[in-house]
Amino acid sequence: MNSDDLKNKLQSAYKDWEENIYKKSTAKNPERQSQFTTASFSPVKPLYTQEDLGSSEIDNSIGYPGQFPYTRGVQPTMYRGKLWTMRQYAGFGSAKESNERYKYLLSQGQAGLSVAFDLPTQIGYDSDDPISSGEVGKVGVAIDTLADLEILFDQIPLDKVSTSMTINAPASVLMALYIAVGEKQGVPKSQLSGTIQNDILKEYIARGTYIYPTKPSMRLITNIFEYCAKEMPIFNTISISGYHIREAGSTASQEVGFTLADGIAYVQAAIDAGLDIDKFAGRLSFFFNSHNDLLEEVAKFRAARRLWAKITRDRFKAKDPRSWMLRFHTQTAGSTLTAQQVENNIVRVTIQTLAAVLGGTQSLHTNSRDEALSLPTEDAVMIALRTQQVVAYESGVTNTIDPLAGSYYVESMTNQIELEAQQYIDRIDAFGGAAQAIEQGYQQGEIQRAAYQFEKEIEAKSRIIVGVNKFMVNEDAPKNLLKINMKIQDEQIKFLTEIKAQRSNTEVAAKLSALKAGAESDTNLMPLILDAVRVYASVGEICNTMREVFGEYKETVFL
Repeated sequence: MNSDDLKNKLQSAYKDWEENIYKKSTAKNPERQSQFTTASFSPVKPLYTQEDLGSSEIDNSIGYPGQFPYTRGVQPTMYRGKLWTMRQYAGFGSAKESNERYKYLLSQGQAGLSVAFDLPTQIGYDSDDPISSGEVGKVGVAIDTLADLEILFDQIPLDKVSTSMTINAPASVLMALYIAVGEKQGVPKSQLSGTIQNDILKEYIARGTYIYPTKPSMRLITNIFEYCAKEMPIFNTISISGYHIREAGSTASQEVGFTLADGIAYVQAAIDAGLDIDKFAGRLSFFFNSHNDLLEEVAKFRAARRLWAKITRDRFKAKDPRSWMLRFHTQTAGSTLTAQQVENNIVRVTIQTLAAVLGGTQSLHTNSRDEALSLPTEDAVMIALRTQQVVAYESGVTNTIDPLAGSYYVESMTNQIELEAQQYIDRIDAFGGAAQAIEQGYQQGEIQRAAYQFEKEIEAKSRIIVGVNKFMVNEDAPKNLLKINMKIQDEQIKFLTEIKAQRSNTEVAAKLSALKAGAESDTNLMPLILDAVRVYASVGEICNTMREVFGEYKETVFL
């Protein structure tokens, strides 16, 4: 049977089913609502068939695991060979408290650390800076100098543990601190493994913890690429993040399109700086959100992998297959957690965990049930980690590779998200790239419109959030929430004062002077930053030195 005959046969069979079965049934028993859509507002048909795939030979477009275009996964064996890395994003209060939480998590079977830093650290201020008042240790751990990181990783062997650090504007400083801690432990930097987020473009788009303007920020990122390509071959130099884009309210297609457009900008910046794509692209990683719409999310991950493979191979002419592979960490969607009926969040996180695993993630953090109210308690973190372990060892979904492949709906949705994401990339290219589009407010405006539509649907009750706009109950005030001791700030400032008194301030001044001179030239700043942290120069001192040269980014608000 030729393709035209097959197409006609499929169309005839579908029309017969629709007219004689489906419509007669809905006439007697109307459907629950007039229209069904995904979480990203895409219409969902009542039935998907082979015709929705646009081809009778789907193997040509999805390929095989470990083979271009990697739709079905970047590893030939996927979870039959090795499970994803189970991480729990943690950090609060002092380095000592966070160190105790890390040891607890590792003792419960967690395979890697994921460090959350407090807001002052994220924007390059010390705990004793007046602008830091009230924020020290609140949403993550406070890090001022090498002394704090020594405590944070005390008795945690960095040659055996992979560490992910969610830090962006001062990423080069935290990277240098991590290298210096490894040196203190006797672990050479070539043996350090993990990931540093280091994604400044999404800060301008969605998150807001930026310091410097776009040009010097991109320089710092490419400095890290260049340094790590030579010195740290097993460390992932950036985690290009769609997570925060989705948390801000984007659709699935926007998450993929805007994230990969940022990736294109980083690759191009590195190439413009003289780096060979095949020397650094294999160490790029991505960070995605896992939302509630399970099948749309599975399709999203598959589409992102396939699109990035095409971008690196065809657009950037990468030759090494490792450069084509999109490897990604996933975090379940914090924005979907509700303060109402918090136990329901366990179910939401389970669905999101399944989506990430069925979509082929390499690493996963599961949110805790109480995170809409506070930083998570130890008990809540335990349930979140156990959710991953139950899915891994009891659900059966890890026994075969890409188990949803061939589903007419999933494959159709994969094609649709890839197409829509590419259209966003094309529009961003027309602006001149991600940074230029950000300056014009393009990505921000698209996200704002999507977020507004989602909220309107919740208010109109055309989109149901259990416990929020339907199935509500009267509840007592929550109990046993984790509270940060306000004495943390005073104790952190006291410790920082002691470190500054004990160190050689003459050495610190000399290293900061050398860093300033380097910032004024075009030299790679990583060695100079590393020299500064080794003599206990603080995060704020180093960032302020570069502020003097680079200035600060001023956001343009687009409504």
